[in-house]
Amino acid sequence: MPEQLELQHLVDGDEESEIAIHNRNSVLPIRRSCPYLGLILATLSSLFFSLCSVIVKGLVDVHPMELAAFRFVGVLLPTIPIIIYKGEDPFPKGRRLMLILRSFVGTTGLMLSFYAFRHMPLADASVIVFSVPVFVAIFARIFLKEPCGLFNVITICLTLIGVILITRPPIIFGHSVGSFANSNAEREHTDVKGAVSAFAATLFGANVYILLRALKGLHFSVIMTNFGSFALVQTITVTWAIGALCLPRCGMERLLIVALALFSFGGQILLTLALKMEQAGPVAIARSADILFAFFWQILFFNEIPNRYSVGGAILVTSSVLLTGLRKWAVSLPETSNVKKWLGILAV
Repeated sequence: MPEQLELQHLVDGDEESEIAIHNRNSVLPIRRSCPYLGLILATLSSLFFSLCSVIVKGLVDVHPMELAAFRFVGVLLPTIPIIIYKGEDPFPKGRRLMLILRSFVGTTGLMLSFYAFRHMPLADASVIVFSVPVFVAIFARIFLKEPCGLFNVITICLTLIGVILITRPPIIFGHSVGSFANSNAEREHTDVKGAVSAFAATLFGANVYILLRALKGLHFSVIMTNFGSFALVQTITVTWAIGALCLPRCGMERLLIVALALFSFGGQILLTLALKMEQAGPVAIARSADILFAFFWQILFFNEIPNRYSVGGAILVTSSVLLTGLRKWAVSLPETSNVKKWLGILAV
């Protein structure tokens, strides 16, 4: 269960990682007939979530906080029938404070990631937000007293170097290095705010892992219902407070908002099915396709060509995430596995 909880929504959400994986045996016949189906579904999930990021960045007339509210509609609605069918207590005693804290941390993290998607190059923001699993080791060490070995230290250092290359802080790179050839002072200022938001979203997301471990005994519908309800209230309140609450225009704008909710829901379902058919490690590796999609959409839809710093940073961060997923897979293999022996250094 902890391994499943550790597979967070690596680009723009973490709720799909909360869906408990029950009755794995029921999908074994399907897995035998198509052994790579789980990885294919995980890749399609990445495609759907990356399209959500494109919509957030492209709908410039709708504030990111309001888009986050619509996003959470897609989280809440599917879980209401489930919690009613299961007869679960939606707000169990003894776990209420933890549920509220988890909801606040998760909602804030997603709001920050949406802000980053809007104010940063899409690929850069996706890479930073996608690095969440690497930072979990830090907070697991602080709050859960879990060991943080040499492997974790190496992946964290690689990720931090990658984030620095992507964000290019002026204190290190000066003010002459922008994301694109036509960058100016205003664009650099905007990118800095977006980079801070992306990194903060990553830290909030890493803390969600820790809170999910404390809530792992609850049915996923309870966590999701509380998360969706709290998130709707928080996002609508924040949007109203900053004066950005408005009714989207008719036509393409509303269609894209509906697509945002549908892509979010579709991504969750596909990832859930992928986790039922495959272990968390390989699924996490397949989900790294999100970064490739982000670079493709950035060039195709926004005509933004990443420079060598962004590409280099993306390679470092993606390598760290891939190594983390590979290690989880190696640890889960039986001791007699030749693959585990070959990957022994990762399994330690």
